[in-house]
Amino acid sequence: MQFNSNAPIYQQIADHLCDLIVANVYGDGERIPSVRDFAAVLEVNPNTVARSYAYLLELGIVENQRGIGYFAAREASKIIKAIKRASFYERELPALVKTMKALDISVEELTASLEGAFDETL
Repeated sequence: MQFNSNAPIYQQIADHLCDLIVANVYGDGERIPSVRDFAAVLEVNPNTVARSYAYLLELGIVENQRGIGYFAAREASKIIKAIKRASFYERELPALVKTMKALDISVEELTASLEGAFDETL
């Protein structure tokens, strides 16, 4: 995993784990790596991973079962998608609209381009 300076490392680790959960690498309700194991894989301090897990616990994305370990919550994917969807509408969509206005891109032009892009990925 490559870290960037745009966000705290614990946040980037949390986002990465969320991506893995949504991609079903760790399915809803399944065990996720221990703090130490994940820290070793990512080559970071275990305290940083522990902070990521604490953050995800607060959001209800992971659960800690004492003596057993950490697990993705039963509806982790649903929670993650809801959070990412809200972020898209609050941050990314306004930026897209601003760029469209600056470049004189119409809604119809964008819609046609999006339909083409979706067709290519199918």
